Amino acid sequence: QVQLVESGGGLVQPGGSLRLSCAASGSIFSINAMGWYRQAPGKERELVAAITSSGSTNYADYVKGRFTISRDNAKNTVYLQMNSLKPEDTAVYCCNADRIRTIAGLLEYDVWGQGTQVTVSS
Repeated sequence: QVQLVESGGGLVQPGGSLRLSCAASGSIFSINAMGWYRQAPGKERELVAAITSSGSTNYADYVKGRFTISRDNAKNTVYLQMNSLKPEDTAVYCCNADRIRTIAGLLEYDVWGQGTQVTVSS
């Protein structure tokens, strides 16, 4: 069974930075696209950024120029570097893998982590 575990959230002042990590564990052979989503209280979950296995990226307009997604395929880890944080970035950030192939050849789809809280406040 594969799992995604996020880390790196916390409390930061406006204008500050945080780096989130999401590590996949289990008998993993490969991971397709990965993404970061966020959900603020009372709001729908929304895509923040996504990255394919080859490194192509996609960002929500409201984070372009401030956030950077990257991945280390050897470590089965995806990162989200968040700069110039704003109070409206406050949310629970979750990572997602759309398809994971295990060493045994099994496929797991739409795998989610538990999330990490990011709070931007002075």
